[in-house]
Amino acid sequence: MLEDDSAQYEAKMRKVIYAINVTLDGCLDHTSMVPTDALLDYSMHLLQEADLLVYGRKTYELMVPYWPDIAKQRTDTKGDIEFADAFCSLNKLVFSRSLESAEGNTRIVRTNLQAEILKLKQEHGKNILVGGVDIPSQLIELGLVDEFRFVVHPIIAGQGRRLLEGISLQEKLKLRLVESKIFSSGAVALRYLKQ
Repeated sequence: MLEDDSAQYEAKMRKVIYAINVTLDGCLDHTSMVPTDALLDYSMHLLQEADLLVYGRKTYELMVPYWPDIAKQRTDTKGDIEFADAFCSLNKLVFSRSLESAEGNTRIVRTNLQAEILKLKQEHGKNILVGGVDIPSQLIELGLVDEFRFVVHPIIAGQGRRLLEGISLQEKLKLRLVESKIFSSGAVALRYLKQ
């Protein structure tokens, strides 16, 4: 394949975007963070740019049945309901050896993570949005994450899971900041691309 053909092929591939909320001390425990309407709106835009959500079992079980229940009950805030509707409308893929069943438009995958993500990147569609800690850490180690979206909250949690625990990168990953946004809550959204 010629160099121009290779660049054109890569431009057509779906992007894998890792999006996560993080505290100032690097903890990825979302329970210590309070979503505001502005943060929900930011997350809504991420969902609208994707057509597939990828999780491990733990993250999936945090998201489901929580968001589907909000979509059904319709008693929460307008922002929560809109996010829940958007979340429920997207296809989901859960990598798990222990999850026995999943709701609605969710597929459980027990095969090779790398092979499955490479196959999905080549399929036609919007972005692939990845959340959680374990699966994204493995995808980062494999070099399969194209874009990183961190929302840094003005909180020092003191404890919680951190990205890449137990993972050994072969080489330092260099990122380029392409966008940032400061919220009135003091949270900062940062968008990075791989260099």
